[in-house]
Amino acid sequence: MTTPLSLDIGQAHSRLHDLTVIDVRTPGEYASGHLPGALNIPLDQLRRALPAIEQAASRGNILVVCASGARSENACRTLADHGISAASLAGGTGAWAAEGHDLHRPEGSMRAVWGMERQVRLAAGALVLTGLGLGLVHPAFQLISAGIAGGLVFSAATNTCGMAAVLGKLPYNRPHGADLDTALAALSGR
Repeated sequence: MTTPLSLDIGQAHSRLHDLTVIDVRTPGEYASGHLPGALNIPLDQLRRALPAIEQAASRGNILVVCASGARSENACRTLADHGISAASLAGGTGAWAAEGHDLHRPEGSMRAVWGMERQVRLAAGALVLTGLGLGLVHPAFQLISAGIAGGLVFSAATNTCGMAAVLGKLPYNRPHGADLDTALAALSGR
């Protein structure tokens, strides 16, 4: 498996006006701050957006962004599998903000939502502790902790995360203002 093309913060900043930026985080994460002009197409909706992304790619370069770069690299691989060339932002929005660049927020956006990696760490830790605590009542409950540990190992080995996919569907990660159809229309019309 090849590593997708990656742009560092300086390269992306200097070319931002020439790039179509696709943010693959959840709508809640996107609302808490995104690159200027970025369109929100959550990773779990990427396949639905392929025709519009292909159309946008025929007119210019695509930059895919997430919080740290892991999800955007996965998105770039998916796009490459469908013949669409795209670059990932090295370090994601976290590195963008750390370099002092502004993050935009939609008008009337909700309070900040934790990044998906942080949500996964909280959920995994809570489930492990629950399994260990309930294991004092009955040893079979320790299987909860073992299952989470196995899931984390699988997640690391495959660079995917099933728990993130589940957490991404929770209401606080899907605010009412998020509209995939609007993002798709913007991609098609660019």
